[in-house]
Amino acid sequence: MNRTLVSRLPLLFLICLVATYFWFYSSSSILNEYGSYKPEWPLLIDTFITLPLICYVFLTDKKQATIKAIAYCALLILFGAYFIPAQQKFIWHSLEQARYLVMASVLFIELVVVASVIAAIKADLNTCTDPDESLIAPLKRWLKSGPVFNLMQFDMRMWVFCLFANKIKSENYIGEQHFWYAKKDDAKGNALGFIFLMAFEIPIAHLVLHFAWSPLAANVISLLSIFGLVLFIGEYRAMSRRPISLTQTHLIVRYGIYNPLYIPLDNIETISPHNEFVPRSNEVNRYNFSGVPNIEIKLINQIDKKSKIYLGVDDPSSLINALNNKI
Repeated sequence: MNRTLVSRLPLLFLICLVATYFWFYSSSSILNEYGSYKPEWPLLIDTFITLPLICYVFLTDKKQATIKAIAYCALLILFGAYFIPAQQKFIWHSLEQARYLVMASVLFIELVVVASVIAAIKADLNTCTDPDESLIAPLKRWLKSGPVFNLMQFDMRMWVFCLFANKIKSENYIGEQHFWYAKKDDAKGNALGFIFLMAFEIPIAHLVLHFAWSPLAANVISLLSIFGLVLFIGEYRAMSRRPISLTQTHLIVRYGIYNPLYIPLDNIETISPHNEFVPRSNEVNRYNFSGVPNIEIKLINQIDKKSKIYLGVDDPSSLINALNNKI
């Protein structure tokens, strides 16, 4: 059986459990005595015995199995809190209260981990190593490559540029030649204007939502807006510090706080000027903050299912000439 499919079996089993018990607790059939008997014990067994066993049997990494088992159990407890009838709950009431303790513990652990990673990155940034490598090194101690790893490095890069951008030196990035994109169509100025607009809007929107709708909704939306503001600040500060770089073997596309894209030079079919709008597509990657991209790169072999890369840079002719000389 495909290894990737095997690793996803616990998640598939969780989805099947949720669908099955949603039907069981929200319908009337012979299985629940036509709606009169909807006990908690079947879900208890599947939550604390069956699902953890599935995780440990099908996941070879026992640390990952433990983390997923705890997370999936917490999700099922939350599910049961809403769908098990109140009169059928005996043990579930205690579990509902315990979930807050679990959530607080997980949040505390996450904060400790993030603080440790930031401290390690801050120390590494004082050296002359590539800042992207300084970012990835602590994460590799905790995570393996994959979607979670990619998301975490994006998230940590956002915080690093927001908090420690002054410690990042552009010349430390790997590459023989560096190319920039902050001045194209005044991308950096537009970003700064948007940051001021968001900072002005957040407290006003919070007050309006607090009195016109709900304090809880106001707090949630304000927290999400603050997170978005942090993201834009990190993006703004990265524009003038994180370059697109050319090495002997690769074009390294770093754009704002996006994860870097490594394009082997021998995989580039053509590179040419571009001046038209590029619509979203599953076959293209666009690295451009404003206006239209001014460079088109066609690949021989796809990278992450993308056959074309579009860039928006300050001086497209310099990058095109440098790449053509290398190729």
